[in-house]
Amino acid sequence: MKTRVEKQIGSGLFWIETGEWAKQAHGSCVIGYNDNVVLCATTTAPSKPGQDFFPLTCDYRERVAAAGKFPGGFLKREGRPGLKEILTARLIDRPIRPLFPKGFYNDVQVFANVLACDRMVDPDVVAMNGCSTCLQLSPVPFMGPLGSARIGYVDGEFVPFPTSEQLENSELDLVVSGNMESVLMIEGFAREFPEPKMFEAIMTAHKYVRELCELQLEIVDLVKPEKAAFEPLNTQPMYDALFAKYYDEFRAAKKTVGKLARAEACDAVKEKAKAELVVETEEGSDEPNLFGPDYFEVAFNDFVERVVRDIILSQERLDGRGIKEVRPIECAINVLPRVHGSALFQRGETQALITVTLGTAKDEQRVEGLGDEYSKKFMLDYNFPPYSVGECKPYRGTGRREYGHGNLAERSVKSVLPSPEEFPYTIRVISDILESNGSSSMATVCGATLGLMSAGVPISNPVAGISIGLVKEEDGRWITITDIMGDEDHYGDMDFKVAGTQNGVTGIQLDLKTNGISKEIIAQTLKQAREARIGILRKMLSAAPRPAEEISEYAPRLLRMTIDPDKIGMVIGPGGKTIRAIQDSTGASVEIDNDGVVCVASNDQASAEAALKEISRLTASVEIGKTYEGVVTSIQNFGAFIEILPGRDGLCHISELSDEYVDNIQAFCKVGDKFDVKVIAIDDQNRVKLSRRAVLKERGETDRPEGAPEPEERPERPERGERRERRDRRERFD
Repeated sequence: MKTRVEKQIGSGLFWIETGEWAKQAHGSCVIGYNDNVVLCATTTAPSKPGQDFFPLTCDYRERVAAAGKFPGGFLKREGRPGLKEILTARLIDRPIRPLFPKGFYNDVQVFANVLACDRMVDPDVVAMNGCSTCLQLSPVPFMGPLGSARIGYVDGEFVPFPTSEQLENSELDLVVSGNMESVLMIEGFAREFPEPKMFEAIMTAHKYVRELCELQLEIVDLVKPEKAAFEPLNTQPMYDALFAKYYDEFRAAKKTVGKLARAEACDAVKEKAKAELVVETEEGSDEPNLFGPDYFEVAFNDFVERVVRDIILSQERLDGRGIKEVRPIECAINVLPRVHGSALFQRGETQALITVTLGTAKDEQRVEGLGDEYSKKFMLDYNFPPYSVGECKPYRGTGRREYGHGNLAERSVKSVLPSPEEFPYTIRVISDILESNGSSSMATVCGATLGLMSAGVPISNPVAGISIGLVKEEDGRWITITDIMGDEDHYGDMDFKVAGTQNGVTGIQLDLKTNGISKEIIAQTLKQAREARIGILRKMLSAAPRPAEEISEYAPRLLRMTIDPDKIGMVIGPGGKTIRAIQDSTGASVEIDNDGVVCVASNDQASAEAALKEISRLTASVEIGKTYEGVVTSIQNFGAFIEILPGRDGLCHISELSDEYVDNIQAFCKVGDKFDVKVIAIDDQNRVKLSRRAVLKERGETDRPEGAPEPEERPERPERGERRERRDRRERFD
């Protein structure tokens, strides 16, 4: 039986239906916002023997048929998920993962398929709410509801679920997920948004999150799904034994200086405990062995978590730092030859190597999706090879985590880039993580800023990033820590990344391992992150105070101009003949868009300028008072016709050819001679009158032989029209 609920939220209608589609899934629903429709379904399977992690898989797909489009390219069937789909799948995964009970290791798959899209509102947030709903309607022990809302900031007002047009003019693109009481996930990007305003935006978004939670609870109350019983593995006896016998020894090992040395010390304690505590299960016994190997692994992980959290709660750190202390930072630029820009950023045991490449318009990335196709002029790629954490394992290309971290860094830096009119280059940044012990994405943000300045990109402000951690206990105690390491991230409750300039936040991302944080924790985190960010920016600016004044000698020279769109055909020529001739003669590459923007690229500045000059000549309009370099195209007794622009010539009368008397024009010049001439008039029939004599006078030059006396002033020769008018008057008088 179909069940439907709906509610007006923001400027649109949210609705949820279940019971009619995908009935063999363990939980399913169809959710919509106006004309956006998403089918969400979940399935589950028992955990595999010995499994000690939660294998949650989230999948989000946007078939372009939902927007009434065909896929581009040769193949007309969708293939692997694109970047947008991968990023949305991560958005779905991150807030729902902490809402499963600890020790729940069953396989869970969540699918979201966009069925219809109005091409105005992004259906990603709609899918996030649908996935929470289908999990609540399934037997899995999901502790929902979980609402998700997007907020924009347009003309000084917060806008819920903004349209794509509103987002183009918005200073903020913020997605917040949470339950009725608290916030669970944040991801947003802004144009240097001040911290108090960002806090207000998060709280505004949470208001709509609560409304979406109420809508989900309404349909759950109507359906009344049955939940499967779940009993976690009883590891308490093993945990108690570990705590009683090895707590002090392991705590001392955890405070060993250096990541690798710390890991060795902790492994030694673990092997000792395992040898002393683990008892092999007797063959044929049906009773659970509470001191068996499986119980040991789970209990030891809980034991490590307790030790790390106790160290942090005592206001100590694993490496001896203070609660708000940032690890030592080292910065360097221009660390690689030949590349267009490079930098190395190291914070503690996290190291990012940055490479910057500058390209032309043909290097832009074309992006196709449910909306209109567009191109990207800025790309940031993040790579995380196994050697960065001392592991030896297969490296099979870019994973979802790398896409996510790259996108976070890219969008955090994008808002400070110059406009295409100011800096027309296509920019690609590559971040190779050479060493990692926490927050490599924020190291990428800092390194990317240094790399861009090294490449001579005139960014408006440098951007730095930092990650804030949290330990929150059930008794209400909590503490936030600055610049978390890997263990503090893994065993803590929060990874709250904040990137920005001295003026405000440009990127923000929150991931939790607990069921939400309060507004007090959010406010404290934003304040703490700003303090750390300002200190990091000072360190970065000591290495690169400002962007380089010149781009690399190995980067292409890029010049731009705008022409009348009606003259594009003149530049291209019949069958592309003219533009090919320009490229062949100058060695430069010429690109023209439909708006008349001409981009000339060359490895040689002189070649680029020569091509731009030729295009200027082709498309220029004749201006009175302007001097042109002209070529004599024909000679008459009364003057010379001179081409001053391609296809445009004018008459230089014999009286205007020189400051001396010209008796024989044929002896004075010939076809092919080049003169600088000035436009002195354009008559009502668009005929151009030129003067070489005026140019000589302006420049203080003369055609007189050296030592010859200056000629006497002679009256100006009447123009032909004036002489004809005098003759006509005499004839009428006679």
